[in-house]
Parts: sequence; structure tokens; C-alpha cells
Amino acid sequence: MIHTTDGEVLRQRIDQLHLEHRDLDDVISRLSQSPIQDQLQLQRLKKRKLYLKDQIAILERQLTPDIRA
Repeated sequence: MIHTTDGEVLRQRIDQLHLEHRDLDDVISRLSQSPIQDQLQLQRLKKRKLYLKDQIAILERQLTPDIRA
């Protein structure tokens, strides 16, 4: 079971990751609209964005209590 302070720390980390994810989304969007696109950079940013999404999902699962059937 997660203690309150642990839960707060997880929520703060999730918020940070959400912020970085949104920022990456904006950067990717702007770069995609640019006439001169660096495909390698776009690919790296998209991979980072997917990594962040996975990390957010992992941390959010840690916040939800296990329910036994």
C-alpha cells in the first residue's frame, strides 16, 4: 500500500511527466509543420514522448490500489 507522502510524490512526478509530454507534443507539432524537417530529430522526440506516456501509465498504476477478485 502507498503512504500519503509516497502518493503525493508520485502525483508530482506524474504531473511533471505530463508537462514534459505536452511540451514535446507542441515541439513535434511545430517541427512537423516546418518546411525543413529533421526526420531524425522528430523520430527521437516521438520516441521520448512514447516513453513518457509509458512512464505515466506505470506511475498511475502504482497509485491505484489492487482490488482482489
